[in-house]
Amino acid sequence: MSVLDAVLVVTALLLAVGGAVVPRTARWAAPVLLPLLFAGAGIQLLLDDFVWQRVPAYALLAVATWLLLRTPRRTVPAALLVGALVPVATAVWALPPVPRLPPPDGAYPVGSTVLRWVDESRPEAATADPGDHRNIVVQAWYPAEFDSAPRQYLYLDGHGELPATVAGMPSALLSRYHLIDTHAGADVPLADDRPRWPVLLFSPGHGAPRAVYTGLLTELASRGFVVLAVDHPYEVAVTELADGTVAHGVPNSGSDAEMAAQLAVRTADLSAVLDRIGTVDSPLTGRIDTTRVAAAGHSLGGATAASASAHDQRVVAAANIDGTLYGDLPEQRLPGPYLLIDSDPARTGHSAAYLERNRKLLGGVQGGGHHYTIGRTDHIGCTDAPLFLAPPVRALAGRWFGGERSPVETRRATADLLAAVLGPPLGERPADVAAVAGRYPDVAGGPV
Repeated sequence: MSVLDAVLVVTALLLAVGGAVVPRTARWAAPVLLPLLFAGAGIQLLLDDFVWQRVPAYALLAVATWLLLRTPRRTVPAALLVGALVPVATAVWALPPVPRLPPPDGAYPVGSTVLRWVDESRPEAATADPGDHRNIVVQAWYPAEFDSAPRQYLYLDGHGELPATVAGMPSALLSRYHLIDTHAGADVPLADDRPRWPVLLFSPGHGAPRAVYTGLLTELASRGFVVLAVDHPYEVAVTELADGTVAHGVPNSGSDAEMAAQLAVRTADLSAVLDRIGTVDSPLTGRIDTTRVAAAGHSLGGATAASASAHDQRVVAAANIDGTLYGDLPEQRLPGPYLLIDSDPARTGHSAAYLERNRKLLGGVQGGGHHYTIGRTDHIGCTDAPLFLAPPVRALAGRWFGGERSPVETRRATADLLAAVLGPPLGERPADVAAVAGRYPDVAGGPV
């Protein structure tokens, strides 16, 4: 909520409460405060453009306040009207039209570029056209070098053509998410501290767009990683293809067989990124080494990272954040290092399949397995989703949405663990993983 939002809502609530508790005092204030309330809403409309989420809230607040001041208490019970205002005000506070992402705290400013191309060697099985081929969509986040203020990067593909829901959220709530500040400069130069930068592939959760991991990925980029976040077309809720078409997700049953098939498609997507990224004109050209990379992901993306490690020898380390494994992946013997990060079992309730399959895969890691649990966070805790709620509401809703741990601390702990395990195989300074985990309360685990 902006400062102006807060002033308008608090003023209206004070009027309503005043009308209920001290009617005479409120009535002399009404001729002054109500016009100011409407004037403030008008100024906000001019400064901040039209935001439909605010209209019913302010309309109801103004009408309820007016009724309290002009109607006898015996006709309109004051307590009832004031009580009705509370959820309205909470709704305004709960879902800011443009959420704010905290800036990354690494040593580097962050740049970003989006790359899209067609993999002519692979047909697209998700469409009916036999002439369609697989699209590859990658957003790179990287340590940057630039002097001018960063230009906001579009947060979400397909603005104006969103499906009914995106990652479980009604698209009407996302109408201004293209204005989210990602704290990144668009297409700015890669920092020149090193001749080549370490590369980390990232795969999102099932159906989730790469955008909802922006906080975590910019954090990693600010610490010196080139992060290649891969959207998986026709599974992700919305993504823009190379020809400008906006593709929506194709529903599946969620059966083990279908998820295993999707995992195979995703694994091939990651390999296709490594095959082509070095030849695509971008700020990264000639500055990254795609022969030795790490992979990480969340949920099904975590399984994708593990699968890439099993099937592509260029992937020398992998991390799985809260991902269930499918197909024959639990039987694979990963070269390692390999990191499994669990959210709090008491919050997420991991399935028996999750526990057993991950236990089996960890037992077969040949070069250093690590298993950590981040307490007081749930399955979506590492995403941006908790930041879509305003802080007061987030604190109240944490038990059911994101976890009680601060989302910024969850992001930092996750990034620290990823950097500690995945950095050294890419030439970064060795880290004491246990010491890194020990910086945070309720982060437990160790080598396996």
